[in-house]
Amino acid sequence: MEINISNRLRNVADFVPQNSKLLDVGSDHAYLPIFLVENKKIQRAIAGEVVRGPYESAQKNVKEASLEGNIEVRLANGLAAFDLEDKIDVITICGMGGRLIAEILEAGKDKLSGVKRLILQANNREDDLRNWLVKNQFCLVAEKIITENNKYYEIIVAEHGQASLSKEALRFGPFLLREKSPDFVGKWQRELAKLDYALSCIPATNTSDSATIKQKIEKIKEILGNESKSSHSSI
Repeated sequence: MEINISNRLRNVADFVPQNSKLLDVGSDHAYLPIFLVENKKIQRAIAGEVVRGPYESAQKNVKEASLEGNIEVRLANGLAAFDLEDKIDVITICGMGGRLIAEILEAGKDKLSGVKRLILQANNREDDLRNWLVKNQFCLVAEKIITENNKYYEIIVAEHGQASLSKEALRFGPFLLREKSPDFVGKWQRELAKLDYALSCIPATNTSDSATIKQKIEKIKEILGNESKSSHSSI
């Protein structure tokens, strides 16, 4: 069974170290673990899924790929899918909001001491996720932003270590800020357009909400620099 995974998951796979013992939380169809094993990047994985339908789908896919000896599918909520004796050293959590990912990590944080790397792909609220990581002694070691099906996705890679992040770095991502890739610019140009529209809908008498949105707009313009000026003229 040859798995053809999305560009989003392929980019997540790039951050998985060779020969890791992986837990994929919310594994859905187990596409990521199957892809990693088939490409000989890892030997063993646990695919965790809390919903019965995707859990059964993952079981079916693992069986069709003849990888039952390499991938164990478990019906469990979040980090409850593994025990310390499983010796998991890498955890992937993909396709959820940043706040939910942070809640999953918080609920199982007593099990994270032996985990070397977290690879987290948030769909939104990335600042909440970065905030949780920093507060719980995780250091960001890499980030990537990609676009797929006209949506932007951020991948955050963290390992144990002490670090602090500015408000700006928490919001925009320290590595993403440094690189300012075309996808990064595209994401924040889109956010700028949304905020402009929101501002136009606020009654003139509501000065408090207007001021908040204007502040956000100015910060994004400051981050994007010349890019925001060129995009703003075309919006």
